[in-house]
Amino acid sequence: MLTFSRPELDCVDSVELSTVVHVPPEEAYKFLIDFPGYADYSKHLNRVTRRGEGGPGTEYDIHLEWWKIRYTVHSEVTELTPPERIDWRITKDIRAHGHWRVEEVPEEAPEGKETASRVWLSINFDADSADSGMLDLPMFVSLGWVVNKVKPLVLKEAETVVARIVADLEGEKRDVNLVVHDKPDSV
Repeated sequence: MLTFSRPELDCVDSVELSTVVHVPPEEAYKFLIDFPGYADYSKHLNRVTRRGEGGPGTEYDIHLEWWKIRYTVHSEVTELTPPERIDWRITKDIRAHGHWRVEEVPEEAPEGKETASRVWLSINFDADSADSGMLDLPMFVSLGWVVNKVKPLVLKEAETVVARIVADLEGEKRDVNLVVHDKPDSV
């Protein structure tokens, strides 16, 4: 079972999520840097294509599909600080950037393990930079309608993806707590 604690997310332009995995930071980081492998965890993520070697400047096309909508997110790695941080930005249609961060948290390691890691995902975006022209929407379907339908889907999908990732990293399923942290809108 995955527990999911979060503040209200209705009018935010930034979000930060974290969870604890029972592996060392180097192992968590190695998993995160294998971005094309993420397609194995989500039914709405068809594939990820990479242009580059994985370091700064590497571009990823993230091919998403839901309902009658297909969209490709174009992103770029901007900086790497192994095994602690992966910075990225979106390069098309919306102004957004963020990072993955890994911190060692030995106090959260289960009995029999030496350490654990807290993995953070921070996303900052300008909601006003998105418009309905970025999607090929069916007639009479507004971007607002799509956003309202997708919000709960994204949260549920995040729960599923995190549970699958943790199970693969640790080698077995367990209860996972995904925390959405409060952040100021100006981050």
